[in-house]
Amino acid sequence: MADPDPLRLSDMLAAGTWWQALQPPERERVLAEVEERRFSGGSVVMRKGELVDAWTGVIEGLVKINVVSLTGKTATFTGVGPGGWFGEGSLLKNEVRKYDVVALRDTRMAWMPQQTFDHLINTSIAFNRFLLTQLNERLGQFIAMVEYERLLEPDARVARCLSELFNPHLYPGHRAEIEISQEEIGYLSGVSRQRVNQALQALSRAGLLEVAYGRVRIIDLAELRRYGG
Repeated sequence: MADPDPLRLSDMLAAGTWWQALQPPERERVLAEVEERRFSGGSVVMRKGELVDAWTGVIEGLVKINVVSLTGKTATFTGVGPGGWFGEGSLLKNEVRKYDVVALRDTRMAWMPQQTFDHLINTSIAFNRFLLTQLNERLGQFIAMVEYERLLEPDARVARCLSELFNPHLYPGHRAEIEISQEEIGYLSGVSRQRVNQALQALSRAGLLEVAYGRVRIIDLAELRRYGG
């Protein structure tokens, strides 16, 4: 059944801290030039090696950012949910994309052309400050990912993976609950679906979250971030 009240592109933009700091003429230009694109679950949104020509955000849905080796081995870097934006690093460096982006479910994307992005870089101090924070948060996320993949057990990896999706700067669209399946958690955490189920049960017994069909509600985000560390 279709969502009876789908989030509008303008609502998604308005929720961003960078948008709130823009001047009215800048907002008007963004609204006029950003477009919405839709992708079905399982489809490739962007491919590694393509020239990056837009800053992209998730209106609704979920995408994973990953790479595939020549032997077919896959490594997932992160997932991006509602309110999250990505691709600014490649735009700033004017380079090709270093990863694939795959829709894990039917997903609506916001597509900001490079010329719009460059205009904000050149005219808005507030937007530049946002990008500095964005890049710093993303760096911290990837450092943490290396840590938990090398040092943590599966329960803790699932806990940290979920807690990352509630970073208020990177994913402002998430509050206390996220619509995500156990299979999707497995993709993002590098843990099998069966083991994800066991981990969610353990985290639920610890009082850190509640699990419903296709959804996870966070009860104690601070403890979830520290779990197993």
